[in-house]
Amino acid sequence: MEKYEKLAKIGEGSYGVVFKCRNKTSGQVVAIKKFVESEDDPVVKKIALREIRMLKQLKHANLVNLIEVFRRKRKMHLVFEYCDHTLLNELERNPNGVADGVIKSVLWQTLQALNFCHKHNCIHRDVKPENILITKQGIIKICDFGFARILRKLIPRHQSIFKSNQFFHGISIPEPEEMETLEEKFSDVHPVALNFMKECLKMNPDDRLTCAQLLESPYFDSFQEDQIKRKARNEGRNRRRQQGCSTLLILKSDIVDFGPFFLEFGD
Repeated sequence: MEKYEKLAKIGEGSYGVVFKCRNKTSGQVVAIKKFVESEDDPVVKKIALREIRMLKQLKHANLVNLIEVFRRKRKMHLVFEYCDHTLLNELERNPNGVADGVIKSVLWQTLQALNFCHKHNCIHRDVKPENILITKQGIIKICDFGFARILRKLIPRHQSIFKSNQFFHGISIPEPEEMETLEEKFSDVHPVALNFMKECLKMNPDDRLTCAQLLESPYFDSFQEDQIKRKARNEGRNRRRQQGCSTLLILKSDIVDFGPFFLEFGD
């Protein structure tokens, strides 16, 4: 930790504590996860190494960036890019509900990240508001890959072992006494948003839409239109800025060219 200045404690979990720190040389603000137990603990070591391995393999704009890893006093330290707050903070700040535009932006970016993971046979297994980070610019970063897994197809022998495992015999899910439909619970929600929720919450995974399919949902049509308009505005501003710079360069060149004329005229 000698190269980092500790600024504040920003989070704590079962296996580690997270600090906001500053690199003393570059001034870069980062988040450092310090595992509370030493690497001699097999569980901690397994979780830490799994997270390191996952984040080294998976690089995406909506996944938190792992900058470096170091050990101090036999404890693992993971250095990440710093994000301003979490989705949980956003929800707590807005107890009456988050703006529709924010909801769509968070969902869109989260699905982009998860779709990328799934394409690489990775399942996160711990997606929740406190593990969805948000930068000052509104960019979503999914973090905490300690429980993630790389999926591989089970060979017949493994399938047989799974089916014959006594721990899976007789398992049943308790039924609630009263059932409330999504229509009853969210009576004021737009039908397109309601249908989106239904597609996410189907009990049978085979019937549930994938992340890639959810990204094609009509629910995101207005969000995508806004993105296109925003991109066009930004490109227009950049063009005008470049044109302004070009004009200044031309004017400066003209003044230099006419310099002798001005001097002669002044005489």
